[in-house]
Amino acid sequence: MAKHGKKYQESAKLIEAGKMYDPEEAIALIQKMPVAKFDATLEVAVKLGVDPKHADQQVRGAVVLPHGTGKTKRVLVFAKGEKAKEAELAGADFVGAEDMVEKIQGGWTDFDVAVATPDMMGTVGRLGKILGPKGLMPNPKVGTVTMDVTRALNEIKAGKIEYRTDKAGNIHAPLGRLSFETEKLLQNYFTLMETLVKAKPAVAKGQYVRHITMSSTMSPGVVVNVLKLTGKKDA
Repeated sequence: MAKHGKKYQESAKLIEAGKMYDPEEAIALIQKMPVAKFDATLEVAVKLGVDPKHADQQVRGAVVLPHGTGKTKRVLVFAKGEKAKEAELAGADFVGAEDMVEKIQGGWTDFDVAVATPDMMGTVGRLGKILGPKGLMPNPKVGTVTMDVTRALNEIKAGKIEYRTDKAGNIHAPLGRLSFETEKLLQNYFTLMETLVKAKPAVAKGQYVRHITMSSTMSPGVVVNVLKLTGKKDA
């Protein structure tokens, strides 16, 4: 079993065994932990009471975090003609059509998000085996197949994140940099959780949000109270 470093072990001592922390406490605790040399990201893992083997129990979508993630995303837009010009004006990092498809087939994937106009999906579909496993395939469910490329780009640049259940029913998402104010990270967290609650499949049975853990890139996980899912006082 891998041995954890000194900073990890020091961080682990700050966590009270068996305690479920309120979200604000959990964030503040992780921010107090001995830090990595870089500005680490606060991440959350949410275990949902769904069975993703069934299509109607998969939870997938996108949400714009009010304070962003602190990470600049490189966006590729598949478009032609006027839509390609619109994408360039809206701040796309890369714009193209068949030329970009060929470039990706040649091994290039130096971007974080791909957006496509609907007319390009027949061409982009050829990249399914390359982009699919990397989570880079444009998808109408998360707003990345659209004619409104300006809006899509603005949302992505403003801090839009995508979420989807893995095979075990877990969702992993970034909440922002540890250097953010605690309150901003908390607002990002509540925005994500409220979105996940609204996305609950109608067929999901029993407790929906079963377990929540927060951690930074290099820290141990802190268990979060599953009953505090919104910023409302009665939650």
